[in-house]
Amino acid sequence: MTFGLGLTRSVVLNGLDGVLVDVEAHIGQGLPYFAVGGTPDPACAQAPDRVKPAAATCGVPVPPHRITVNLSPASIPKRGAGFDLSIAVAVLSASGKIRGGRARDVVHLGELALNGRLRGVPGVLPAVLAAMRAGVRHVVVPLENVGEAQLVDGVVVHGAASLRDVVDWYTAAEEGVPLPPAPAPGPPVAPPRGGPDLADVVGQEEARLAIELSATGGHHLLMSGPPGVGKTMLAERLVTVLPPLSREEALETHAIRSVTGQIGEVTTLDHTPPFVAPHHSATLAAIVGGGSGVALPGAISRAHHGVLFLDEAPEFKTSVLQTLRQPLESGEVVIARARQMVRYPARFLLVLAANPCPCGRSYGKGADCTCKPMEIRNYGGRLSGPLLDRVDLQVHVPPLQRAAIGDATGECSAEVAVRVARARAAQAQRWSGRGWATNGLVPGHVLRRAPFRLPGSATASLDRSLDRGAVTLRGYDRVLRVAWSVADLHGRDTPGAADVAMALGLRSGQLVAA
Repeated sequence: MTFGLGLTRSVVLNGLDGVLVDVEAHIGQGLPYFAVGGTPDPACAQAPDRVKPAAATCGVPVPPHRITVNLSPASIPKRGAGFDLSIAVAVLSASGKIRGGRARDVVHLGELALNGRLRGVPGVLPAVLAAMRAGVRHVVVPLENVGEAQLVDGVVVHGAASLRDVVDWYTAAEEGVPLPPAPAPGPPVAPPRGGPDLADVVGQEEARLAIELSATGGHHLLMSGPPGVGKTMLAERLVTVLPPLSREEALETHAIRSVTGQIGEVTTLDHTPPFVAPHHSATLAAIVGGGSGVALPGAISRAHHGVLFLDEAPEFKTSVLQTLRQPLESGEVVIARARQMVRYPARFLLVLAANPCPCGRSYGKGADCTCKPMEIRNYGGRLSGPLLDRVDLQVHVPPLQRAAIGDATGECSAEVAVRVARARAAQAQRWSGRGWATNGLVPGHVLRRAPFRLPGSATASLDRSLDRGAVTLRGYDRVLRVAWSVADLHGRDTPGAADVAMALGLRSGQLVAA
């Protein structure tokens, strides 16, 4: 038997960033020994215990000699069982079972069962994206992961059911037969009809306006009011008026879901903005990301390019709410570990819903609230000033009167979405070449300087609020951003005094009609 060196490739992920890994296998004389080097974690280091029985079951046993596998670059930690297939292919190449070096430039991803079957692994989509960017043109993945791998253009995806399939492909390749590509994905499945719609919401004109403005400029929103007035219904319908995601945005959201293993069966890109609503008992790691071992994305990253809805916001732990402040500004979250630092994108729309007090009945005349004054104060104080200062729109959602129930329904989501899309187009044209897509992302100093600085006659009410200390400088800038969104929504090139007054009223909970 000829012994030597076998080489193939795989990908290691750090967050959503992938690095191409050279999987090297050497077989030499000596007592039977099979070790994996290159900073593997326990799951990766156990690959020999899966590769040996899988290869034997498939009729290509690993030779009983000294086998050393290196995953290079060795300085980057390797995690998970996704390296099983690449290790098996490298070892079989070194033993001569796979000849010609045809596996050298192919990326292999997948976990091996003891019978040789290939099991799907998380993170295939970002791994294939990294391989494509590194110049790789062929990837072999388990059948479960073919759909998400095929979302990446410029890469030929080969779906294998077992290690035996892969060995047979390379054996046939010696006679000039190319590796068979996976079948093309089927037609996209039509989305189900009858989903949430703004027309389902009765009344609440001010809150509906806030939803529309939030979607228009990417502004964070707080809705306060007693239980049962429609706060959750409104929040769930925000995604129905947001513009569909671009291809790049949809790939990002799918990549995050892929890392968490939630992507499921895929036939086409889903361009619907994500909606994530964690329970108020969620931990810090569940919201921000982290966990033992692998640092996985949390709710704020799963809501990337979509909506993060915190219902009963004051019931969340204070530590959880405070950690939202930095991602709201930077659009990403950095999870620090002793040996690495993981970054995940977190550009989301934050929607908070809160009751006026713990029992929820302290609103309006004749309310029969049972809460003590100290309880009400502590309840409201859980939403800290620094966090609320980052929330552009703060509206009260009052109880409905009986007369409103019989009124005609409001506009449907499709009608509102048309106005939002028109306003978004105006913003895209205004900020073209400056790196911002919406008014909510524009730095405050840009709006306070020429050519976007508004005249004193337009900002008089806002200037007075700043002088009185009613708004901070950050709040001043955020009111300006909302004012530009109000103007865009009404087709005006520049905000006027009425637009600024409306933006200020929506921030303070005292709406002034335009």
